[in-house]
Amino acid sequence: MTRPAELLKLISCGVYVIGVAAGETRNAFTAAWVMQVSFDPLLIALSINPNHRSYALLKQGDGFTVNVLAKDQLELARHFGQPGDIDKLAGVPWLAGHCGAPILTDALAWLDCDFHHECPAGDHRVVMGRVVGGAIQRLGEPLLYRDTGDMDGASRLFPERF
Repeated sequence: MTRPAELLKLISCGVYVIGVAAGETRNAFTAAWVMQVSFDPLLIALSINPNHRSYALLKQGDGFTVNVLAKDQLELARHFGQPGDIDKLAGVPWLAGHCGAPILTDALAWLDCDFHHECPAGDHRVVMGRVVGGAIQRLGEPLLYRDTGDMDGASRLFPERF
């Protein structure tokens, strides 16, 4: 029998660093559940646990950035996947997006988003952001979630069976 963790890892998704800011406070975290959901307006959806400390910053700052990681940036994904009690931006080159959220200058590409709305989704919230800017910073292949193995430990969160 196929386990849910094995099956759901086959759903293609990238690996991103989400930047958030509120006032002078900045943070960034690794995420895989990001996708385009509308052309008009141009909307991106991000799934985030409301208990994550960056959720409050995203709400207070009224926006976020999506930094697309390249296939060779697995260690950067691991770095931003660490607990939020350290300054993950120290020593990492970045610029502020229009709402102050970090844009990683070494990322493959970035999107700058205004908070649009959100809705509950089980143990997460789905936050929609209106894309107000973005750029491709270099050529390369994006890092895919399946390429990270069990770096985030998510396999232990899946149920054993459907």
